[in-house]
Amino acid sequence: MQLFSPLDIIGVLCFVGAWIAYAVMVERTRHGRRTLNARMDRYRETWMRRMLVREMRMVDTQIMASLQNGTAFFASTSLIAIGGALTLLRSTEEIQGVVGALPFGIQASRELWEAKTVGLVFAYAFFKFAWSYRLYAYGAILLGAMPFPSEKDAPESEAHVLRTAGLFDSAGRHFNRGQRAFFFALGYLGWFIGPLVLIFTTVLVLVTMWRRQYVSDASSALDIDTGAPTPC
Repeated sequence: MQLFSPLDIIGVLCFVGAWIAYAVMVERTRHGRRTLNARMDRYRETWMRRMLVREMRMVDTQIMASLQNGTAFFASTSLIAIGGALTLLRSTEEIQGVVGALPFGIQASRELWEAKTVGLVFAYAFFKFAWSYRLYAYGAILLGAMPFPSEKDAPESEAHVLRTAGLFDSAGRHFNRGQRAFFFALGYLGWFIGPLVLIFTTVLVLVTMWRRQYVSDASSALDIDTGAPTPC
């Protein structure tokens, strides 16, 4: 007996293809330079340059703590979601009975239900958030090693600014990938209703993320200053 119908396979291919295409567009193409994420990356370097000339750096440590706390929250949430997915596997029959009584009446074999549950991508999200948290911890060390303002014109100061900003860029990139996995996981849940719903929810997630990166209120706020941030 074939586990997946042709429509199921089409739906999964659309889901995977949308995820890969979106990731490539925002990270590997020139269109990605106009995303909200990419534009905020440029402000990371500005942050480092302005921190270099500050005598008191308590504000910078508070910003660092908020970045780490946010990443830790999502990493913890990923573990909870993984536990929920494992519960779905363990209680397949009970859940099928409950879901089957709903108005839309989902009908699926135990094997198909378990195959769909295994596909939940929260483990990937956890790895991304955990690595992002580790990179922010490394970034905190580099913040502590930031040269004194009196040394701001030294070549080593310029190199340290760039390496610190680059590490923060990497941490932010992995955090964004983890969030992207969460968003697509929401679209993936549509497959539990049916492959056509999976295609619809995938498109819905894709459009929502595109709007947030290119035409959201946050993106418009950055357009107030059309030039690149001016380093100190």
